[in-house]
Amino acid sequence: MIDQRIGINGVTYHLIETGSGDPLVLLHGFMGSAAGWGALHTQLARSRRVIALDALGHGSTDAPPIPQRYRIEQAAHDLVMLFELLALPPVDLLGYSMGGRLALYVALEYPERLRSLVLESTSAGLGNRIEAERRAQADADRAAVIEQEGLETFIARDWETLPLFASQRRLPEAIRDRVRAERMAHTADGLANSLRGMSVGQQPYLGERLGAITMPALLIAGELDAAYCEGMRRMAAHMLNARIEIVPDAGHNVHLEQPAAYLECIDQFLNARR
Repeated sequence: MIDQRIGINGVTYHLIETGSGDPLVLLHGFMGSAAGWGALHTQLARSRRVIALDALGHGSTDAPPIPQRYRIEQAAHDLVMLFELLALPPVDLLGYSMGGRLALYVALEYPERLRSLVLESTSAGLGNRIEAERRAQADADRAAVIEQEGLETFIARDWETLPLFASQRRLPEAIRDRVRAERMAHTADGLANSLRGMSVGQQPYLGERLGAITMPALLIAGELDAAYCEGMRRMAAHMLNARIEIVPDAGHNVHLEQPAAYLECIDQFLNARR
């Protein structure tokens, strides 16, 4: 396993690399990190080169003080620059939640840099302007709570209690403790600015462009996450070469809640690309 830091567009990104072969790049969700993929990283690297990175404001990657630096357009440009610096051929790009929104944007803006696309529990943004403005304000309010009341309060009172994560409360205590430790390892400023800049309410709506994605795509959702199951079915229906997998007994974070089933889905999809 190689742990490295690479300067891109004035910031330093942290990434973890394992294995060799066709490159698979992993993008985590909000409050996640490269390390959060856990044993899945090693298992996926048995037959390919797996690169997981910390997003801006997360883990050991820099946390710029300007929220606009976190915008999806900037983050996508950083990611493509990383591909160039590592001299990667077209990659298989996998994104979860916030990372899935970034992966989708890269697939639309830089399709030549991807071989295939995997999206887990994500969306194409918000097409209704009023709804988008409300979400942007809600995320700005969350950012203020993080800065004013601290990470511990935000995580325990505002984040872990979201209905989105209800199914995770069934996980063994050791796993829940590990996830909370990962969340607590971030900086308040980094997470607050990530919310302000990378909010789903701030990004361009991508739903009307999904038909332009012609590369093989796999969309994964957990059956207990009803809203995302419905949304990702709609997304898959608009893509020309996509299929969807609904994983039983899993909620929003499928790779955490059902890692074996998740690994099987990814391996089958990627091995078919060879």
